[in-house]
Amino acid sequence: MDDLDAKLVTALRHNARASLSTLAGLVGVTRATIRTRLEKLEARGDIVGYTVVTKGDMAGLPVRALMMIGIEGRGTERIVARITGIPEAQAVHSTNGKWDLVVEIGTDTLNELDRVLASIRRFDGVQSSETSILLASRKVSKLV
Repeated sequence: MDDLDAKLVTALRHNARASLSTLAGLVGVTRATIRTRLEKLEARGDIVGYTVVTKGDMAGLPVRALMMIGIEGRGTERIVARITGIPEAQAVHSTNGKWDLVVEIGTDTLNELDRVLASIRRFDGVQSSETSILLASRKVSKLV
């Protein structure tokens, strides 16, 4: 991806519904160049989709947290499978470093969050965890 592609992707992140003419004006090239670049970015898999972020997506669940989990032994896949079955688990990420997994959790109340955290901590193989409650989101991106 070169500088022009990066500028195009940045413009799309601000408004994925922008017309080719608008994108061309923002990036400083012709509509034909924009069309060609978009087709190449999509064909290479650099752009995998377009999405809509609604007001409800931004509001989301009022209590949101990131739970970092350390796993003993080789139980990661089993634990991931159990966590993905929890409705409050919005996303599960594998990672490197001190923690093996990062789980995004969303609930309506702190009591519900506490219940979910306690449940996950009881899973066989969960060695340690640390949770941070998200206070505010400055930018939210959703991939499809």
